[in-house]
Amino acid sequence: MKDPKDSKARLDALRADIERRNPAQPEFHQAVREVLETLAPVFAARPEYAVAGLVERLCEPERQIIFRVPWTDDHGHVQVNRGYRVEFNSALGPYKGGLRFHPSVDIGVVKFLGFEQIFKNALTGLGIGGGKGGSDFDPRGRSDAEVMRFCQSFMTELQRHIGEHTDVPAGDIGVGGREIGYLFGQYRRITNRWEAGVLTGKGRGWGGSAIRPEATGYGAVLFAAEMLKLKGIGLEGRTAVVSGSGNVAIYTIEKLHKLGAHPLTCSDSQGYVLDEKGIDIELLKQIKEVERGRVSDYAARRGGSARYVPGGRVWEVAAEVAFPSATQNELDVQDARALIANGVKAVSEGANMPTTPEAVRILQEAGVAFGPGKAANAGGVAVSALEMSQNAARVSWTAERVEQELAGIMRDIHAVCHETAERYGAPGDYVTGANIAGFERVADAMLAQGII
Repeated sequence: MKDPKDSKARLDALRADIERRNPAQPEFHQAVREVLETLAPVFAARPEYAVAGLVERLCEPERQIIFRVPWTDDHGHVQVNRGYRVEFNSALGPYKGGLRFHPSVDIGVVKFLGFEQIFKNALTGLGIGGGKGGSDFDPRGRSDAEVMRFCQSFMTELQRHIGEHTDVPAGDIGVGGREIGYLFGQYRRITNRWEAGVLTGKGRGWGGSAIRPEATGYGAVLFAAEMLKLKGIGLEGRTAVVSGSGNVAIYTIEKLHKLGAHPLTCSDSQGYVLDEKGIDIELLKQIKEVERGRVSDYAARRGGSARYVPGGRVWEVAAEVAFPSATQNELDVQDARALIANGVKAVSEGANMPTTPEAVRILQEAGVAFGPGKAANAGGVAVSALEMSQNAARVSWTAERVEQELAGIMRDIHAVCHETAERYGAPGDYVTGANIAGFERVADAMLAQGII
């Protein structure tokens, strides 16, 4: 298939078949479409990929697990949720990817996240495959005892399918240190093994890694800095807008401060805060991580420099760098146009697929450097893999060493995305570069291992 037109026609037909076979899964369809649209030149250059049916196999998970999660609330009422684990591709190593606890979770969301994870993990170069999981359970408003009972029930089934050489989950939206602790405790109880490498995102005192909570946000900022460097400008002194107020957003804001930038916003599902003096990171941590409050509480306690905008969107705030760090498809065409009008120079995705395809196109056409999530937010899974390495050796690295390793990994990811885009005739297109670089690494391993 030497002609890119022939490759595109074949990939279009494959995409239509995938959508037919996976109905009512719009997020998964979007993730697949975004990758397939960039692969035609690869198949023209490497026809052996087509012969081996690599894309067909890559888009079909190796295993999909759906299970019932019964638990009892504080009033003695039995609740039933649904649990998921999609083990998508293990060509490069054990399945690796987080668990998301949120009412929006269904099989399509988990498959989209797992599919993205294949390429993200490949870009790290750390020998980990792609997977994802979660539940439609909502931890918000639940007591610690309720969260513990849910996590214990969830792990009672999940433990059959995971292991440090098989599948290594971590946290995601709704799954932080508290949830990982309860999950790990139940795993130990059932298996009678101290198998630290089975979960990442653990506490420092019991097998966790320094910088793991910070890694996704830190990595997104480091990737943005690399993109800006190619434009001949630095991050220091730049204004930034950040969406979200969870783990990724908090540590994006923290790293921006450390590098001399000026983060102005944070948000939640009810609105956003604009702080002209820059977000006070310690106050935000207190409200969100300790008190589990809302960003409106931040504005009330911060005083005159902060203004809460109910129902608003952070993208209407003028800034030079933007970090969508909340959830999928949060930045749309209207938002992209607002960012461009306000002079944005770079967008670095801290969340998974937070920018709609049309918005990505508009940003790229305007010359905005755009870092897709599978590259820009790979810092989290990179440090998870470093946590696995520390667990295997039963050692604990210093924070300085882990942060140095993270910085090197993010520079390497940026470099391979940039170089791959240039090699395939799309200079400056990090979406194409990330998709192709990740695909080639997985595809070559799949070719070597035969049709399985």
